[in-house]
Amino acid sequence: MAKPSPSHTRKKELVSLGIAIKALRLEKGWSQEAFADHAEIDRSYAGGIERGEHNLALINIIKISKALEISAAKLLEIAQL
Repeated sequence: MAKPSPSHTRKKELVSLGIAIKALRLEKGWSQEAFADHAEIDRSYAGGIERGEHNLALINIIKISKALEISAAKLLEIAQL
């Protein structure tokens, strides 16, 4: 599992993205575990993303957006990025 990035943790952009991902996950009625399974990421990593602890790689943004059935661009738009 990836450890939180000390230099990026809780940056406003990561927090905004995490909030957007959590809201979309909850709209689908998914637990973090179910979401992580759909996105093919570790559950604890998913929790860290929602808390703004991880600076996501593009590949993970794409996995997450596909799991949420939206484009990566739409996900970033929802996060106001």
